[in-house]
Formats: sequence, structure tokens, C-alpha cells
Amino acid sequence: QLQASGGGLVQPGGSLRLSCAASGSIFSFNAMSWYRQAPGKQRELVAAITREGSSNYAASVKGRFTISRDNAKNTVYLQMNSVKPEDTAVYYCNALEIGLRANVYWGQGTLVTVSS
Repeated sequence: QLQASGGGLVQPGGSLRLSCAASGSIFSFNAMSWYRQAPGKQRELVAAITREGSSNYAASVKGRFTISRDNAKNTVYLQMNSVKPEDTAVYYCNALEIGLRANVYWGQGTLVTVSS
């Protein structure tokens, strides 16, 4: 239901844009997020955006990464600027749907490698 793409090899200081395309309307989701998991580390929240457009970021990426959504394309983006080697990880998109119960959806990961 969620398809992440856009990962790859990027040099330190460079930029990359990740995309997360949903098979249906993303407006049904209360929030969408990007998580990442580096080798040997726990998965961590990178950025999140609500249906209303409010966003929040992990301290480590604030000012460098931007999360955005295009409801018409049913896609959420993560613009990554000024990347650092420590940004190397598998990035996952996530969607939260709150109805009678909370449903959480995960996309497959996309690998981002920051290296010269």
C-alpha cells in the first residue's frame, strides 16, 4: 500500500529526495512519517506530517530535511539536504489511520548511503 523510492548513494553535503506513494488517498491518513534504521541501531522517527500539514522533525535532521505531501499525487516526500554520513540508513515510510482503532502501515525500505 506504501511504496518508498528515491534512495541511493549521495556524497556528504549533497541532496536526495525520497518519495512514498500510497495506493489510495493519503488524505485518509491522520499522519504520515519517515523513519530510518541504521545498521545495528533501532528504528527512529525522522519526520512526520499530519493531514492538516503540521510537521515535526528529529533534532538531528531539523533544518536539513523537509517533509511534504502532495494529496493530488497521494505521495509524501522527504527532501534531504546537507546530508551527512550519519544519515546513512534504510528509510521507511509510515502511515497512521485512526478510526475505530488505529491502523499503522509501513512501506518497504529504501537505502540511503552517504559516502564520498
